[in-house]
Amino acid sequence: MIIFGTKSYLYQLAIITLVCGNCGNPAAHSLRKKVTKFSLFFVPLFPIATSYQTQCTFCGTEHKVPKDQADGLLAHGSGSQGGQGLQAPGQPQSGGPSQGNNPYA
Repeated sequence: MIIFGTKSYLYQLAIITLVCGNCGNPAAHSLRKKVTKFSLFFVPLFPIATSYQTQCTFCGTEHKVPKDQADGLLAHGSGSQGGQGLQAPGQPQSGGPSQGNNPYA
């Protein structure tokens, strides 16, 4: 008797601020990688499918993205972490000129 099947694994790669295509809000999106692996006797052996998706944290909408676009988003997100690049869409809503005095912005 041989027991085989598949199992999916979901990896969160980054959280990136983007404008949502569904709700139109600048919100955080989680970039995720889904890997489906072939299993033999409950041991995952090798990947058979890989896909990437983003999910809006505001409305919950998920969008599939191709691998090259996911790599570009990952490079953009990791290159500007901790800087003003990720906070730029939220700044006009939160106060205007008084933001210049904040040493943490």
